[in-house]
Amino acid sequence: MLLLFPSVGQWTVPLPSPLLSLGRLWLFPLRSERGEAGPPERHASRGPSPSPPSPPGWSQSRCLQPEVLVRKAGAPLTPPLLLAMSLRTLREGGQLAETEEAEEGAPGARVLPPPLLPWDRFSAWLHCACVVGFDLELGQAVEVIYPQHAKLTDKEKTNICYLSFPDSNSGCLGDTQFCFRFRQSSNRKLSWHCLLDQFDRDLPIYLKRDPAYFYGYVYFRQVQDKTLKRGYFQKSLVLISKLPYIHFFHTVLGQIAPEYFDKNEPYLEAACNDIDRWPPPVPGKTLHLPIMGIVMKMRIPTCHDKPGTTEVLQSTYQEDTQISISLPTVHEVDLFRCFLPVFFHIQMLWELVLLGEPLVVMAPSPSESSETVLALVSCISPLKYYSDFRPYFTIHDSEFKEYTTRTQTPPSVILGVTNPFFAKTLQHWPHIIRIGDIKLSGEVPKQVKVKKLKNLKTLDSKPGVYTSYKPYLNKDEDIIKQLQKGVHQKRPAEAQSIILRRHFLELTQSFIIPLERYVASLMPLQKSISPWKSPPQLKPFNQDEFMKTLEKTGPQLTSKLKGDWIGLYRHFLKSSNFDGWFRTRRKEMTQKLEALHLEALCNEDLLFWSQKHTEVETVDLVLKLKDKLVTSKFPEILMVFFCGYRLMERTYQ
Repeated sequence: MLLLFPSVGQWTVPLPSPLLSLGRLWLFPLRSERGEAGPPERHASRGPSPSPPSPPGWSQSRCLQPEVLVRKAGAPLTPPLLLAMSLRTLREGGQLAETEEAEEGAPGARVLPPPLLPWDRFSAWLHCACVVGFDLELGQAVEVIYPQHAKLTDKEKTNICYLSFPDSNSGCLGDTQFCFRFRQSSNRKLSWHCLLDQFDRDLPIYLKRDPAYFYGYVYFRQVQDKTLKRGYFQKSLVLISKLPYIHFFHTVLGQIAPEYFDKNEPYLEAACNDIDRWPPPVPGKTLHLPIMGIVMKMRIPTCHDKPGTTEVLQSTYQEDTQISISLPTVHEVDLFRCFLPVFFHIQMLWELVLLGEPLVVMAPSPSESSETVLALVSCISPLKYYSDFRPYFTIHDSEFKEYTTRTQTPPSVILGVTNPFFAKTLQHWPHIIRIGDIKLSGEVPKQVKVKKLKNLKTLDSKPGVYTSYKPYLNKDEDIIKQLQKGVHQKRPAEAQSIILRRHFLELTQSFIIPLERYVASLMPLQKSISPWKSPPQLKPFNQDEFMKTLEKTGPQLTSKLKGDWIGLYRHFLKSSNFDGWFRTRRKEMTQKLEALHLEALCNEDLLFWSQKHTEVETVDLVLKLKDKLVTSKFPEILMVFFCGYRLMERTYQ
């Protein structure tokens, strides 16, 4: 189905829809260039309608998919047609084909790229690429921003400068990769942001773009260079993006950054031009992404994927010979490696993250801090962590005072830090994780008891978890023994991470299923939806009612863990994670009610209804339909709904 704005075309476009019984309606222009207006000559309910005229030079192809139009050579591309085809082509995966010959369905059709502006494809993946160097007089400074038209505020540039370099105490010689996250200072919309929003709908909740934040993916190099006054070459290549695809962007940087440091700006420009030729980041599709002589193969997960599984990338032998890198995941970190220093406290850390407790990770380098913070955030997947988190945080960050003040309780945020100054500044925070160098030594880590916060006074405090928190649930000894056995048997780290990720997934699902079941009961029955009344409202969330349901349908049905589940739920219901989760679920259910209400309206014969009611009642209905058109978020239903609205409006003009 192709959607066109009816006020700007000169042709009609069919809107077949099996779920609607308004009759087979046609979109027609409000007014043609000659100033004529009027409904189609025949209504579909009175018999078969003739095929609608196609755009000049266009025809519907009988040999292609329904969503595909064939454009004859030389036919004009009008703005409304481009917009409609871009939306449907990219969303549904259809194709736009152009033929060299004038005959319909002629052989030799070739696929046209979606009608996008220069750098739109690049903007779908990245906001910009930055080079940050060290100036003896200015300190860190942004040397290059590419593409040059990419906009960053002074505040954003300052944050990028300081977050792109490790703290001086880290001593990161050689090459270092890490990730940071910072607030966007101003709201910007891309020229095709509506299409990216369409992609966002199909993503899992934890991979959706956050409009308020940017991710920075860093490749930092520090090597001795006696030709420089400072004695060291220090520079970072940084990719700024809205997408939380950590593993993917680290892989991209690993391919282009070493070459960039040798060949400088022309190489970066060539790499960015390659990215501008990439297909859009459509979830669920196998993507082939060429960059600087190599081809990366990847698949972005969808919300329809089974949680905890990774779909195997299907390919032919011919394709495999062209693939340089095949990525099994785009966003996951090495979970087992990150949790190894706090191996025996994973159950407690899962609770702290679930409850949105303030948490600080003190690590020796940005790599360890960022990986550990990202591992913590991912441990409650498929539930999204709705509070703020900073994989790497410095004393120069614009939110430093906000997060370190002692005049108020610490905010719900996870911070990854490396500067020893934070050991004193954040000493009042309730939960602190101190880790040493993360190494897979092949030995079982020694069990370290949880330490009290008063012991974290000196800068050389030993690694461990410093908190007075008492977990609600008993420790799961089985997962500890299983992972310990894997270490003894030298099981690969990837397999250990899969076991640990599955454990967290089952734990989170056991916790969230009772909530999902109760929230589903707040949905009104479908028989209560009337096309002539406003959509029914959701029932309010009642904490006491929910707690009563836990006796028979609680987490004990799916989890063998014992403990104070009731206390954990009571604490969770006060957290920012519950607030974010419930707001998202309520929005989804409200949209579902809206769609059902629109469908009920579309299934009614509005013209027949208007004949049985007064003109005042009909006009009132027309005004309500107009409001629906303005507020509806369902374009497919909306456009068919528009037909009924226009027919009724014409009747009473």
